[in-house]
Amino acid sequence: MKKLLFVCTGNSHRSILAESVVNKYHKDKFIGYSAGSKPSGIINKYVIKYLNENNFDTKNLSSKNFNKFLDDKTIFDQVFTVCNNASDEVCPVWPSPEKIVHWDIEDPVYVINDLEKSDKPNREELISIEIHKTYSNLETRINDWIKNYEK
Repeated sequence: MKKLLFVCTGNSHRSILAESVVNKYHKDKFIGYSAGSKPSGIINKYVIKYLNENNFDTKNLSSKNFNKFLDDKTIFDQVFTVCNNASDEVCPVWPSPEKIVHWDIEDPVYVINDLEKSDKPNREELISIEIHKTYSNLETRINDWIKNYEK
């Protein structure tokens, strides 16, 4: 089994979604992991809701620092940074920089935070749409990467 690590700053949105995609749709060949350079310690409640509503297993998801994997000396076949901040923080310290792929995925947290503060009656639906956009972007990139990897 090939191990894939997805890193973003907070490990509460993007990297969690990416880990979930790999572990649901590619579990026959890959194991997905996620971590943050400055983890929030919690996964966004709307991300959990989205994943649960779409039949993803969320029981083993957690927000954690990527140092956990450095300390454990876990060897990954590929590391993906999914935001610019994480790229700047991971690349200088990760052993095997040739195994790092950078994807600049827009952080949905800003839109989610604005919507949470709004008085729009459909704000939860709008939040779900925003998370789905991020999810779809990640799913497409992961599927494309796996197709190229398997060539």
